[in-house]
Amino acid sequence: MSSVALAEELLLLAYDDDTGKATGSHIGLDLGMAAGVLVDLALAGRLAYAGGMIVVVKDTPTGEPIADEVLARVVADTPHTPSSWLQRLRHGLRDRVLADLCGRGILVDIDETTLGFIHIHRYPTADATVEIELRARLGRALTGDDIPDERTAALAALVAAVRMEPALGLSGADAAAAHDRLQQISDNAGFTGAVSMEESSIRPSVALVVSVLVQAIQTALGTART
Repeated sequence: MSSVALAEELLLLAYDDDTGKATGSHIGLDLGMAAGVLVDLALAGRLAYAGGMIVVVKDTPTGEPIADEVLARVVADTPHTPSSWLQRLRHGLRDRVLADLCGRGILVDIDETTLGFIHIHRYPTADATVEIELRARLGRALTGDDIPDERTAALAALVAAVRMEPALGLSGADAAAAHDRLQQISDNAGFTGAVSMEESSIRPSVALVVSVLVQAIQTALGTART
């Protein structure tokens, strides 16, 4: 698996580097991060979508602690729909990812708890290297004609589903244009049915998982395409 997980990438995009506070929809970010972990497991050949359920293909650990915790949960549980897994996983996932990024020196945890019981934490950037590369990769996908790789295409689909364009520093017409381009990447990757999965450069098994998770996010947020 990649050294930087999709859930971590979404969180880094959503948190302001200086204030260390989340921007945009908190529920949307949590749903997107939950989907990101499941997509990473699909990319690693551990999960697939069959019979309306997320199913285990291979239960061997990936070596990534957060992903392996989720994989163990899926293995131990009965099969559930994509929507069900998003809701089951989103609670507490953000804290787990924040702790991991702080432990790796990418973010720093600033505790501003007051009166001993009002718990306030900020997570400004400590090492911007990962986020700089992430934003550059997304920027190339937004402005270039080349077909993004599987992970970047999946990230683009999740960013579009959660409507995180403002986190890219865009607003107004620019944000709308970026959303259209992200959606085009999703379409071309076979995530939305606009292009058959057989014609996509993305593995059909991965494309199917991304597709159903994106639909589940959009349904939960009330932003499904018409």
